[in-house]
Amino acid sequence: MREVKMKIIDLSHHNGKVDFVKVKASGIDGVIIRTGFGIESPRQVDRRFEDYYKGAKAAGLMVGAYHYCYAKTAAEAVREADFMLKIMKGKSFELPVYGDFEEQGKASRTVCCDMVSAFCSRLEAAKAWAGIYSYDTFFRDKLSADMPKRYTCWVARVENIFPKCISADDVGIWQYSWKGKVYGIKGNVDMDCCYRDFPAAIIRKGLNRF
Repeated sequence: MREVKMKIIDLSHHNGKVDFVKVKASGIDGVIIRTGFGIESPRQVDRRFEDYYKGAKAAGLMVGAYHYCYAKTAAEAVREADFMLKIMKGKSFELPVYGDFEEQGKASRTVCCDMVSAFCSRLEAAKAWAGIYSYDTFFRDKLSADMPKRYTCWVARVENIFPKCISADDVGIWQYSWKGKVYGIKGNVDMDCCYRDFPAAIIRKGLNRF
């Protein structure tokens, strides 16, 4: 098993009020926060994104972001990336920023590759460290073999079995549980192991400053 560099959680408004000082004290190193979902609309910004971002930064946690994507075409994926960039404007992130592709399971591999490439390329044009989040079979069945080499991969497999859908070296973050317990958060929380020192690389390259 690879060395875990950071212990991370990921959050959306569903997690409710979070005490990030307690989260930090519990041994968590970083948090990936949902910006929103879909194409631009005030109602589709995650209503806790701003509070979570400010709280996590103030507590000294490393911060990343993800956007839940409903795109069915590459053009729609670009619009979703633009929406994410608008929400992130004026902020900086020490962890990658991800497109969350869970709704595209019925699309062909070609269409999925086009959407993911369009989304990530749009983020990269804004000097982002862009990545892909999805469940393990999406990486196996819907993406070309070169894409995990091209973009950072955050893979969900919650059976507590390390993902085998792509090379272990290409799994930057593994989401291993949806039922974690963390001091400072009521209820369940998603738990992640990070295998790469993203903050050092992102800072060195001058990325993720929007």
